[in-house]
Amino acid sequence: MQKSIKATALQFNIALGDIDKNLAYVTDKLRQLARDGVELVVLPEMWSCGFDYRQLNQLALRTPALVERMLELSAELALTVVGSLPEPHGDKVYNTAYIADRGRLAGSYRKMHLFGLMNEDRHLDRGDAVCLVDTSVGKLGVMICYDIRFPELARRLAVDGAAIIVISGEWPKPREEHWRTLIRARAIENQLFVVATNTCGLIGKLDFFGSSLIVNPKGELLAEGGYDNCEPTALLDPAEITSWRASINCFQDRRPECY
Repeated sequence: MQKSIKATALQFNIALGDIDKNLAYVTDKLRQLARDGVELVVLPEMWSCGFDYRQLNQLALRTPALVERMLELSAELALTVVGSLPEPHGDKVYNTAYIADRGRLAGSYRKMHLFGLMNEDRHLDRGDAVCLVDTSVGKLGVMICYDIRFPELARRLAVDGAAIIVISGEWPKPREEHWRTLIRARAIENQLFVVATNTCGLIGKLDFFGSSLIVNPKGELLAEGGYDNCEPTALLDPAEITSWRASINCFQDRRPECY
């Protein structure tokens, strides 16, 4: 990350099981954001269809084509786009975040922490590798939803050089304060930017509060979404990382040999 970049958390109410409707919405918004000079867009978790477990395996079969479409759009619009989709895998699926960087698949990340309270462990397989990728907007570390409760993952990404942690989420009521607090904590303790996108509104029987966040290395909110569809956007200046780490050098003062 060598220059300031404009980032957006693209928050919207996912239509459960309706890939075409969700894709049309995302496509329209990506075009709009590109016209506004945005360079990085983070989509919600399972943005194509939500957790439609009854037909998730079938819906996952369309993911390769969706990834290709995201690559096409990211090239056409000069964008880096990150968001998770169901990846086919035998009798289950992976919850996989894909990083489309101006036409190039920069990497992918399979969610490694599955949320048993929502039966994710019954329907999904766990990933087992961290994802840190070089992109046109800098080094991105990728996390998905429940991952933010595990600070070890964020620290690993930071130590390995992430300038921005991007998070795709489907985080429902009533745990809004957990979402807000954990995201700010991941930014504060690792002294980097976090762009975290949640979904919003009713999806099936669950109510999602939105509150997508963009946070700077001090943990200050640069932009925040409300309850409805929105696109909180902020300028991320890499100089903030350098100056804050020089002021309080947590990385130099770490004692990993003692932990």
